[in-house]
Amino acid sequence: MDCSICSSMPLILRPPRNTICGACYEGAKSVITLMNKLESDETADKATNSLPSSPNPCKPQPLANIPRWMISMKDRESELNEKISFLSSFVALYKDQILTDIQLKPGNEGPSLSAHRALLAARSEIFKNMLDSDAYKAPASDTIMLPELNHQELESLLEFLYSGSLPSEKLEKHVYSLTLAADKYDIPYLLKFCERHMLRFLNSSNALDVLEISDTCSNKTLKETALNFIVKNMEDVVFSTKYEAFVPENPHLAVQITRALLMDVKNRRNSDV
Repeated sequence: MDCSICSSMPLILRPPRNTICGACYEGAKSVITLMNKLESDETADKATNSLPSSPNPCKPQPLANIPRWMISMKDRESELNEKISFLSSFVALYKDQILTDIQLKPGNEGPSLSAHRALLAARSEIFKNMLDSDAYKAPASDTIMLPELNHQELESLLEFLYSGSLPSEKLEKHVYSLTLAADKYDIPYLLKFCERHMLRFLNSSNALDVLEISDTCSNKTLKETALNFIVKNMEDVVFSTKYEAFVPENPHLAVQITRALLMDVKNRRNSDV
C-alpha cells in the first residue's frame, strides 16, 4: 500500500497523513516506547537528585569562560582568513592566465577560455575522466567543447570552479544554466550552491523555471518545494503567460501540478472533517 511516510512520490502527491504502511507503523511504535522509557528514567533521576546542592566555588563558572571563548573565536577567524588567502592563489592563476594548459570552447562561437587541467579534474569527475582519456592526452587535443554554455555562462562556471563562489548578479543571471552544467559535469558543490539560491528566491515569476530545472536534474527537494509553492500560489502562476508557454513544452509537469493541486484540496478537506 502507499505510505505517507516512506513513499517515493513527491510530498505534495503523497497519500493523506493517516495512510501508513506496516513497517512505518511498527517503527513509530518502537520510537514512542523508547521516548516513554527515557521520559520515565529522567523523572526517576530528578526524584533521586531532588536535594539542592550548594555551588562549588572552585568550579569555573560559565561567564568566566567568555574571554577565553572570544580569544579562541578570534584565532579561528584569523586562521580561516589565512586559509582563504592561501587558497585564493588559484583565482590569481586563472585571472593572470599563468601556466594554463587547456582551452574550453563555448557553444555560441565565442572565444575560448584558458584553464588548468588539474583544477578541472579536481572539481569534476566528468572532466577528470575526459582529460584522462587518450583523446585529450594528445598534444593537439587541448580543447574541450561545452556546447550547452555561452561565453558568459562558461566564464561564470570557471570563476566558480576556481573561487568556490560567484557574485550575486552573475548567479542570478546564470543560475539555471549553471545548475544544468553542474548536473551534467558532476559538480555537487555548484549544484548545492545553485539550489540554495533558487530556494531562497523562489517566487511566482520563477517557480515554473525552478520546477522544470529540478525535473531535468532529478532534484527531489527542489521539485517538492517548487510544486508546493505553485499549489499555494496557483492563481498567480496559472493565469500567467509563462504558464501558457510552459504547458505544451512540459505536459508531464502540468499533469503533476494538477495532481498536486487536487491532492492538496483533498488533504485540506480531510483535515476539516
